[in-house]
Amino acid sequence: MSAHPGVRTSVDELIGELAARRYLADRPLATVLTVALRLGRPLLLEGEAGVGKTQLAKTLADVLGARLIRLQCYEGIDVSHALYDWNYAKQMLHIRTLEAAHAADRRATAELFSREFLVRRPLLEAIEHADAVAPVLLIDEVDRADDEFEAFLLELLSDFQVTIPELGTVQAGIPPSVILTSNRTRELHDALRRRCLYFWIAHPSLEQEVAIVRARIPGVAERLARQAGQFVASMRGLDLVKAPGVAETLDWVEAIEMFGVDDLETELTEWTLGALLKHREDVEQVTERGVAGLVEAARAAAGG
Repeated sequence: MSAHPGVRTSVDELIGELAARRYLADRPLATVLTVALRLGRPLLLEGEAGVGKTQLAKTLADVLGARLIRLQCYEGIDVSHALYDWNYAKQMLHIRTLEAAHAADRRATAELFSREFLVRRPLLEAIEHADAVAPVLLIDEVDRADDEFEAFLLELLSDFQVTIPELGTVQAGIPPSVILTSNRTRELHDALRRRCLYFWIAHPSLEQEVAIVRARIPGVAERLARQAGQFVASMRGLDLVKAPGVAETLDWVEAIEMFGVDDLETELTEWTLGALLKHREDVEQVTERGVAGLVEAARAAAGG
């Protein structure tokens, strides 16, 4: 299987290209991404929600100058939503036209399941693309789909081909680059994992998160970014329903910065907790612990 024609051969170059687009990837992540692209293998990214899995696929498409094709998985997703469907309204119109012309023979009826009436969904779009640069196919939150859909993906990820009963087997000329993401709401099967390279994206270190905040929110005061990073780190040390991810950190810092402050303030932190924590139980737990004390500790740890 050939590599993506737009792939960078240097890990350092890929790190730089991603950073230029405000995605700060560490060397281990950039290395496995480079290997996946060069080998033409799907890459399975797992990690908590909000750590940048989906954003990596979006940024990679921009780096490669490729189109991003996204399949958002959900419970109950099936082939008609992921691969292809038939344009029933157009088929009915065709039938009525034939009936009016008294031409509804067997051959004309067979035309109903020709490419003229085919609706291409994301997976077929990625396989049958005619792009100069192969697209990046993002299969997002694959853990939300059921076992049957996961099994359906095996043929696609093995050979980049799919079978449409009415039309036959369709195989990619130039395979897309594939990134799958999972939040581990359920365990994926070994058969799917074997077809992919794998990387776990953890919550970033304090220094990494500060750097991410400063890269993604130009002009934010370093002091505020560091204090916010310390505060978020303390949140992740609590027994929360859902620890905040990087996405929540960015939303929260943007909310705070709107008020023109360069330091965390107790009242403003209380009022904007909804940008950081998304469950009532988590907000109540932090409030009961005392936001003032948590803010003071974050400011002291950040040296401000």
